[in-house]
Amino acid sequence: MHQTFSKDAPREIIKGIGITSLFFGLSFYLPFLGFILSFLLPLPIMFYRLKLGRENASFVAAGTLLIVIFFLGSFSFDFFFFSHLLILGFALGEFFEQGLSVEKTILHACAVFWASAAGVLILVSLASGIRISEMVSNLVRNNLELSLVFYEQMGAPQEQIEMLKDSLDLVQKALTRVIVGATTAGVLFTAWCNLLLARSVLSVANIKFPDFGRLNTWKAPEQLVWGVIACGFMLMLPIGGIKILSVNGLMIFMTIYFFQGIAVISYFFEKKDIPLIIRILFYSFIGLQIFLLMLVTVIGFFDMWLDLRKLDTPEKDQ
Repeated sequence: MHQTFSKDAPREIIKGIGITSLFFGLSFYLPFLGFILSFLLPLPIMFYRLKLGRENASFVAAGTLLIVIFFLGSFSFDFFFFSHLLILGFALGEFFEQGLSVEKTILHACAVFWASAAGVLILVSLASGIRISEMVSNLVRNNLELSLVFYEQMGAPQEQIEMLKDSLDLVQKALTRVIVGATTAGVLFTAWCNLLLARSVLSVANIKFPDFGRLNTWKAPEQLVWGVIACGFMLMLPIGGIKILSVNGLMIFMTIYFFQGIAVISYFFEKKDIPLIIRILFYSFIGLQIFLLMLVTVIGFFDMWLDLRKLDTPEKDQ
């Protein structure tokens, strides 16, 4: 249950605004580390939602957004992205208090994220007269161009920069088509990371963490397999719109099976008492090696049938 503050509330709110704004500043201005920190942006507002309660945490979020607008100078894509990560963190805190299962906590928080994002896009589209698809395409283009500038500043080879510039239109078109699946996968991953980190952060502050049980024994619902099969079948159909729908669906399903794959690996790390430093190195390499990421996803997918952790098999008495 969250703690209620009265006399100390203003000081805690100011502290919350400062810490949350610092997370934004680091994620926005640090080249590589900032990208990693951006996945943790929901964490501070989730923490203050549980620590200060709904009303006071709303002041933290509002104050942080004002500071972000001041530094960005306008309502840009970065503001849109950051504000909705705050919403994601706030929603996670809300659902933590309701005692939902881990699946419902993450899915409900992601649904809040998408409802808010869709609502804002619709309002901006109506006000500007620009179609949502065109707005999204322009946002993708702007971020690709910013990425090119970043690569140039990082000293990437000029021939590689030129190759990226030549393929910019093709990449923009491809990314625009899978933006829903990619964004949903990213939001699911962000919510999952923050949920895992929240246990340690909240315990330090003596704030109760929901009893989700042992997360390394978590399994995706068996019915999801049919979704993967359906998407695989649609991918073979010679209809462009259905192919795009299937690719977006597969990105979401594979993200969920990635979570199960990580749970399997974590289970065996714990069972074999693997040293913490090796675990950290392995998890770090997953983010750097696409092969490891795909391998973890495949492990999670086939664990549905192979039951690698023998969770469905009663253990014999020792």
